Amino acid sequence: MNAELIFFGKRVDMAPRHRRRTLVILLYASLAVLMAACWFLTHWRGTGAYVFFAALIACRLFLGGYYPGGLVKPFNGKVPHRSEMPPSLLALKLHVYHPVLAADEASYRSDERELSQHDHAHYLAYQAIIFPVLLVWLLASFRIANPAIIAWLAMPPDAIYYGLSLIAVTMFLTLPQAVLLWTEPDMDSDL
Repeated sequence: MNAELIFFGKRVDMAPRHRRRTLVILLYASLAVLMAACWFLTHWRGTGAYVFFAALIACRLFLGGYYPGGLVKPFNGKVPHRSEMPPSLLALKLHVYHPVLAADEASYRSDERELSQHDHAHYLAYQAIIFPVLLVWLLASFRIANPAIIAWLAMPPDAIYYGLSLIAVTMFLTLPQAVLLWTEPDMDSDL
């Protein structure tokens, strides 16, 4: 796990646990606000994809894990491909590019302890993801069995299914890394 985060060109020390937990809370609060805004503005008609892309950006910039960059080392242990192209002018101006470090394969490979942590984080995350999936299944089965059972809901059932599925996808993309950031003790910082 990285002890620092590069955010708009500034290095932020993320070695203390409370900073990582604050980051996780801010990311999920931002995703929840975006999801609520998408519902109130358009009832998710075409805007649910914004939540998906926001989760991908959060993984790329802050969390890591499935993407190079962020705090969590890549889960696959592969060295990122080096691009011969320099970062775009917009990325340079916003300072949102990740500097290409020495591509030594040993720094990207996870040891046995890290693999065990990754496995445990995925195990915990996927136990939590089952809840929105089960809610979708329960609502759909109640709707099929007797449509009058859920007729009292203020939202159309399809909007509920979509919202719960969007929550499940967002959790699928971000929760393993968030579990690692939340549970890891204070690290030694290199700063």
